[in-house]
Amino acid sequence: MAAVAASRVSGLLGRSRAQLGRRMSSGAHGEEGSARMWKALTYFVALPGVGVSMLNVFLKSHHGEHERPEFVAYPHLRIRSKPFPWGDGNHTLFHNAHVNPLPTGYEDE
Repeated sequence: MAAVAASRVSGLLGRSRAQLGRRMSSGAHGEEGSARMWKALTYFVALPGVGVSMLNVFLKSHHGEHERPEFVAYPHLRIRSKPFPWGDGNHTLFHNAHVNPLPTGYEDE
């Protein structure tokens, strides 16, 4: 029943059934140069953006070491209700001795 109604409506509008379906994304805007536009955006926007990001990381990495903050034993931080299931049970899974303090303070102090 729905197919008959669709064919009747398409006949009235002068369009075939294939034209009533959704268009693919490549032809949705009706532009022939969309591939050329995306290629230009890749070369002139995306790649320079990646290059600027790489330069930013490179310059920030050579900035030097930062001082770590003084350890303050706040009672609501670093609560260990049970030991971790790895290692000695006191270090987190991705523990960094320079950045992450234990409940008693930094390891190397």
